[in-house]
Order: sequence, then C-alpha cells, then structure tokens
Amino acid sequence: GAHVLFWKNQQSNLIHYLGLSHRLLALNFIIVSLSKKSAWSSAQVKVTDTDFDGVEVRVFEGSPKPGEPLKRSVVYIHGGGWALASAKIRYYDELCAAVAEELNAVVVSIEYRLVPKVYFPAQINDVVRATKYFLQPEVLHKYSVDPDRIGISGDSAGGNLAAALGQQISQDANLKNKLKVQALIYPVLQALDFNTPSYQQNVNSPILPRYVMVKYWVDYLKGNYDFVEAMTVNNHTSLDVEEAVALRARLNWTALLPPSVTKNYKPVVQTAGNARIIQEIPELLDARSAPLIADQEVLQQLPKTYILTCEHDVLRDDGLMYAKRLESAGVEVTLDHFEDGFHGCMIFTSWPTNFSVGIRTRNSYIKWLDQNL
Repeated sequence: GAHVLFWKNQQSNLIHYLGLSHRLLALNFIIVSLSKKSAWSSAQVKVTDTDFDGVEVRVFEGSPKPGEPLKRSVVYIHGGGWALASAKIRYYDELCAAVAEELNAVVVSIEYRLVPKVYFPAQINDVVRATKYFLQPEVLHKYSVDPDRIGISGDSAGGNLAAALGQQISQDANLKNKLKVQALIYPVLQALDFNTPSYQQNVNSPILPRYVMVKYWVDYLKGNYDFVEAMTVNNHTSLDVEEAVALRARLNWTALLPPSVTKNYKPVVQTAGNARIIQEIPELLDARSAPLIADQEVLQQLPKTYILTCEHDVLRDDGLMYAKRLESAGVEVTLDHFEDGFHGCMIFTSWPTNFSVGIRTRNSYIKWLDQNL
C-alpha cells in the first residue's frame, strides 16, 4: 500500500535527479536504504510515530541520566534535496537513535512533506509548525525535556531547513532564546552562485554533481527546467539582474573564504544574463530558501552554531561562508571540516555502506552536541 507507493516514488525521483547513467547506483541505494522502518524500541531508546500540529514526526526518547530527570533535546530534519528520503528510513532512524541513546536525549525527527507533493515554502512551514508545537511548555513537560537545552539540526537540504528554522525562531518574539544550539551538516544555503570554488572543484562528484543540485533547487522552487543550464553558469545573478547584485555581495567568496580554499579559482560573474529566471523564480533571492543571504541583524540573533563541511562536496563553501558570516555577526561557531569527507557521508555508518569517514563525522557531531547542548 502506502509503503510500496513511497518506495516507487523515491525510486523514480532518484533516477529523475541522477539520470540514466546512475541508474544502477540509484537502484542499489534505494534497495539498501530507502525502505521505511516501522517504529521500534530498545532498552535504551523508545521510538514512537506521532504528529505535532498535523505534521508527522518520529520521536526517539533516550533513557534519563541518573540524577537528571530532564533531558536535552534535538529537533532533526533529514536531507534528500527537499524531494527524497524520510525520517523513517534506516539511515536517519539509526542516526537519531544514536543521538538519543548517547546524549540521553529526546530527538524529534520531522517527516516534512516532499516535492512533488508540495513546494517551497511548504517544507519550511511544516518544520516550523512541528517545532513550535514541540516548544510548548506542556509538550516539553510530557517528554521530560529541559526547556533550556534544545537544539535544531539537519543535513544537506535538512541543514537548509534547519538554518531557515533557526532564523525564523530567532525573529519570533515569543520563541526568542528558545534554542541553545544549531548544528548544520553539509548544509545547502544559497542558489545565487553555482560557481564557488567547491562547486567548480566538485562539479562532477558522483553523490551530488552540480547539475543535480541545480535541479533540486529548480524543483523545490517550482521553476522551469529550461533554466538549469543558464543557472549553472550564474546567468540568473548576472550584473544586469539588479535584485541579485546587492545579495551577491553577501556571498562574495573572494572575501569570505581563505586563500587555501579559493586557490586559483575565479569568480563566474556574467555581465549580461537571463533576467527572466529571477522574474519567474524570485524565491531564489528569498532568505527562507537561501539562509546564507539573510540580513546581518538576523544572523546576530542566532544561537551557538556547529557546521560540518566536507572537502569533496559542492556545498562545502556554502557552509564555510555561513560560518564566516555568523562569526562576523558575533555568533560562536565551530567549523568541523573533513578533508576526506564527501557529501552525505555522515549517514553511511553501517553495512554495506559503512565508511570510516561516516563514522568519524557522526562521532564528531555527537561529541559536539554532548559538549554544547
């Protein structure tokens, strides 16, 4: 029934993004990883599926620490290009269970709706709605959560949604100072420049090539596929697109990134481009979709932040630039860079996709949460 339909949708979506040449890889990935697991519980972690204000969530409750009746908590948002995966697939299930067990924490993993069922900003709205519900005193009390020790986190497109969530909560007078930390794992944070050094360096990387990331963006913002090629050469943010010029300055990587990263890469700035792209997809310039371009005043309100980046990842520089902008705004930032890391590696920690760097990134992330949450 619904389970089979989910599996088929994920299969066709993944092949749609990766193309025919990656079909075998895609099918293998799906068979291993994209089957949903039913809620389960162990001696250490109680797992339940419920909904928070109409949004599905999977809640992982770790055992309380001796002498600490109240628990820490993490709201987790899974990755998958706003279109793939689920809070209930094995990879995210294992990650959230590990966090809940090792931190004696409550982890709320949000099952937000995906493209093509919904488009921007529905994913953000789902995440904000579920989180606001969870932050209510009576709900925190039900789960024995310490209201002063709550963090938000996510990977890839989930890192994008977590960053947008953090900005929205910090601007909400009723919720301000409700979050102790945010932890972003190789987040996607902007769609104005697809030629940062990491996009140039990793243009054809197998897990997330540039053209796939651009397609994810176009789908998320319900744009036209005819624009994909033009966007890969930054024709959508050329110098004649006035709306984009001021925002481009906020992600001027020649200033935000160190020489060890910029190397000999040159910025790709078109004099004349295609003004129609921003006219038809104005959401490309919306800080809710691209948290990296938010105003300095918004960034100043954000909590202590952890950003994990990987060398072999088109999104590396999105994370590095956000870290730099947050630091400039006075936010305490831990940047955790893995030279041998690749996009998505942190969920690859068990057979048959158990990578050493997957285990090291996960351990490093959990250790930071343990020390800072």
